[in-house]
Amino acid sequence: MRVIDLRSDTVTLPSPEMREAMYRAELGDDVYGEDPTINRLEALAATKLGKEAALFVVSGTMGNLVSILTHCQRGDEVIMGNQAHTFVYEAGGVSALGGVHVHTIPNQPDGMLDLVDLENAVRGENVHFPTTRLICLENTHNRCGGAVLTVEQMAAVRQVADTHGLAVHLDGARLFNAAVALGVDVSAIAAQVDSVQFCLSKGLAAPVGSLIAGSASFIKEARHIRKMVGGGMRQAGVLAAAGIVALETMVERLAHDHANARRLVEGLADIAGYRVNPDAVQSNIVMIELEGLGADYDAVGAALEAEGVKISRMSARRFRAVTHYGIDSSDIDLALAVFSRAVRVA
Repeated sequence: MRVIDLRSDTVTLPSPEMREAMYRAELGDDVYGEDPTINRLEALAATKLGKEAALFVVSGTMGNLVSILTHCQRGDEVIMGNQAHTFVYEAGGVSALGGVHVHTIPNQPDGMLDLVDLENAVRGENVHFPTTRLICLENTHNRCGGAVLTVEQMAAVRQVADTHGLAVHLDGARLFNAAVALGVDVSAIAAQVDSVQFCLSKGLAAPVGSLIAGSASFIKEARHIRKMVGGGMRQAGVLAAAGIVALETMVERLAHDHANARRLVEGLADIAGYRVNPDAVQSNIVMIELEGLGADYDAVGAALEAEGVKISRMSARRFRAVTHYGIDSSDIDLALAVFSRAVRVA
């Protein structure tokens, strides 16, 4: 039975070219700064994002943690959306490990932060308040269905930050999806923020790793924080080699994933029993709800998996499907047939 795994783009397997590059990678000790493959990856990432320097980290969660801990001292405050990945899915690390206070405001359906809410969230001078240091954005936005923030939206947040002397960090786990969806160079997005984290192991299909990019001084301090949280690696060029291939060969093909997501959502829109919003699908994430208060989510999920289609349950009323490398249009058509049969058990 063909398994069509739409749970996440983290389930991708490395391409043959990545496996070959990993096998042949030139290695050294990265804690000493002597792994040439990691050094090449970091330089490549910095150049692509238009930043002075970059740092290889194990995961997106570590990248966001290290970035926020670099920007903030204990007791400082970071403003982010209440649906932000960093707030919902990263185990409270910035608070537990960094003593950073998280101030959430509502995400709009498109992933944006309302500028009035943002202005009101910035603390004034008062002994009772934590000090606001940082604003965090997410692009594309996972829990908002892969929504893409435009460069203009990000520039508006940048203006608020500059008015109040704040830094801006971008959780750009799917940053290259955003750039492809907008038809802009990734550096245009990165230019609106002080630091950015992006994942190699999602749509770009590398097996492990993320990168942080920012100023040279920021990355120097981030390297120290990375070591503090246990992220110093040795001969990790075997992983960085796959990341180089990802950046050089896997970006343009993201448009194929976006087309498959549209194919999926348009097909689901024609199947009675599912509620989807085709207009909301901008990248590679599709949010799905069952129609009717009595709909049996467990039964539908079990029926889908029994026929080899895997999706993620996001909440009591919501599923998520993510297209990625390894999924083609014929897989989408097969999945739609399974979706049609599965909804009959609800």
